[in-house]
Amino acid sequence: MSRQNYEILCNPAIFELTLRGCAVPIPAGTPCTRLMPTLEKILISDFRNIALQELEFSPKINCISGDNGSGKTNLLEAIHCLSMTKCFTSTVEKYNFRYGARSYTLSGTYLMESGIRSRFSLQSEESGEKKLRREDKPYARISEHLGVLPIVTVSPSDVSMVSEGGEERRRFANAVLSQLDRGYLSDMQQYNRLLQQRNRLLKQQTVDAGVLDAFDASLSRLAAPISARRREFASELLPAVRSYYSRLSGGVEEVSLEYVSDLDRMSAEELFAASREKDLALHYTCAGIQRDDFLFTLDGHPIRRCGSQGQQKSFLVSLKFAQYELMSARCGFAPLLLLDDLFDKLDTRRVANLLEMVASSDFGQIFLTDSNKTRISGIVDALTSERDYFECSGGAFTRI
Repeated sequence: MSRQNYEILCNPAIFELTLRGCAVPIPAGTPCTRLMPTLEKILISDFRNIALQELEFSPKINCISGDNGSGKTNLLEAIHCLSMTKCFTSTVEKYNFRYGARSYTLSGTYLMESGIRSRFSLQSEESGEKKLRREDKPYARISEHLGVLPIVTVSPSDVSMVSEGGEERRRFANAVLSQLDRGYLSDMQQYNRLLQQRNRLLKQQTVDAGVLDAFDASLSRLAAPISARRREFASELLPAVRSYYSRLSGGVEEVSLEYVSDLDRMSAEELFAASREKDLALHYTCAGIQRDDFLFTLDGHPIRRCGSQGQQKSFLVSLKFAQYELMSARCGFAPLLLLDDLFDKLDTRRVANLLEMVASSDFGQIFLTDSNKTRISGIVDALTSERDYFECSGGAFTRI
């Protein structure tokens, strides 16, 4: 045994030994300038158009360039899956398998906020089975992983939060709150299970009123704290959204967001009682927090109808940066930040304002994609020397 290994074994400040890629011990006194989970290395197999790829990353900014459709977004999707166990652009798992493959595997090595390196892996099978592990030990429940590797993603797909219905905005709120509050996640899981059971009951030819009463009482107990947490979430986000939008736009317009719920009109118990006749006629639950929404406005008008593409994109970027700020404050460290095709639909002035914010010391590890290699390198080189560049072609990535 070498003297170095002997000292490691005898040092009580070292947390654990490295065995077959498990947590790597960091000796006491080792400098650790990042107090957040940092992705050091990723291994991708048969995911989207990526056959097999192993990449190491900068702890600060990682820039990925390449033609449209080359696989830049797929790399960010793989990183997102390691944090959230699903992609940010598609909820249909079968589209994540490389053509002809029956499974995909993702594995990431992270330097955690504790100073220990940990390995996380996700394997998804064609059958629908998913296996999520930390240090080769499977999670008892996948939900236990949410919030361990906090992440924020800014993507062109975010436009659905403006252009589509309330489901997309609820999905956003649920994704953020589930990373921050395990109680909220548990309440939402219970509420959704009960809601599915209530809807199955309503589809029966004969509905037992007593059973329906029991469902309503259980749903009501969960609805109130979920609604209160969403309202608090909107209130916490609003000042930061306005601040970021003002910095992006130069203070030309004012934006706002408002939480709207059926519970604004009456209690959950009263709501379910008032809606019962309609529920029985339509055979599904017509009222409840599953209909909650978040209204986005620009100078008092719905941004969906009166905002330009640039204004909508600026609002969505501001919303995600506000999410980042909130998560940083709650977690005590900066989440990973994925910026996919960030410069799309933003004019030069807004891009410059945005990158000034990105370069702030408040931000941690960043992954940034752009089809214009010259533009991305010219901007990032002026911001920091802590950066790595990758070029993508046909699902293969090359450090440049």
